[in-house]
Amino acid sequence: MTAPTFKVLVIDDSNTIRRSAEIFLKQGGHEVLLAEDGFDALAKVNDYQPHIIFCDILMPRLDGYQTCAIIKRNAKFSSVPVVMLSSKDGVFDKARGRMVGAQDYLTKPFTKDQLLQAVQQFGNALQGAS
Repeated sequence: MTAPTFKVLVIDDSNTIRRSAEIFLKQGGHEVLLAEDGFDALAKVNDYQPHIIFCDILMPRLDGYQTCAIIKRNAKFSSVPVVMLSSKDGVFDKARGRMVGAQDYLTKPFTKDQLLQAVQQFGNALQGAS
């Protein structure tokens, strides 16, 4: 049995992080769309309708908390899991992420296994709900 394919949106202002996430996720058999900031992401979420979103916290213009909150306020996307990405592993950051609706938190640099495990965990939960 093959693992299901999910549409994954990666939002990060670092080209290096976006590219490594894209490579890892494609190796896992998933469709990947990249966005370089929150504004870019909001347009793509509506068009692309991802199954899961990875979102950096520290970004110019619209930070990850604001981006996540906007996505979660839209009834159409409120059930899409958002995993925050940050180079800080602070309790405050994790709590703030949960407050805006994030399901989980990965510390950068993440590994391929961590990324794919998060997709499987939340993807399987989505399939169970549908």
